Amino acid sequence: MTTVLRLTAADAKRAGAETVNWREVFDAELPRIMNYFRYRVDDDMLAEDLTAETFERAWRARDTYRRDRAAFSTWLFTIARHIAVDHYRRRSRSTEEPLDTLDEAGAAAPSPAEAAEQHDEITRLRALLADLPARERELVALKYGAGLNNREIARMTSLSESNVGTILHRAVAQLRLILAL
Repeated sequence: MTTVLRLTAADAKRAGAETVNWREVFDAELPRIMNYFRYRVDDDMLAEDLTAETFERAWRARDTYRRDRAAFSTWLFTIARHIAVDHYRRRSRSTEEPLDTLDEAGAAAPSPAEAAEQHDEITRLRALLADLPARERELVALKYGAGLNNREIARMTSLSESNVGTILHRAVAQLRLILAL
């Protein structure tokens, strides 16, 4: 049985929000939020904790969501970004944000040689990502970890959509060039 949690009519009218089916939101956004945190931290358990904190904070602030300001997923990722910033402030490790290994659903298990090669490539990519400026790392995490498009990223970061695209293009080109060496 799917439980639909609804805002009161007064809250919905005041916030400009429609009824939110939290089960659907959770099912749709959980993998994206989790991947975002996997790109930001080097610990799957910590990524899970930060993801849970994101949904908890969103639930507590559900009556503040305003549809006229942003899409629900943008609002949720804004909360996730604030949680990531808070985490690094608490840890005083704002310069270490490596990429974590992500498994593709349904992919066949690689051979030991392929797994070792993939591990080496990921380790090298983590090191390269750590060398990127913080803004570029953040944009890469939002684009490739969370799967957001440039327009969504632009809304969240207060950059123009073309600026987001340019920064991402340059960062990826730089990474490809170094990886090809």
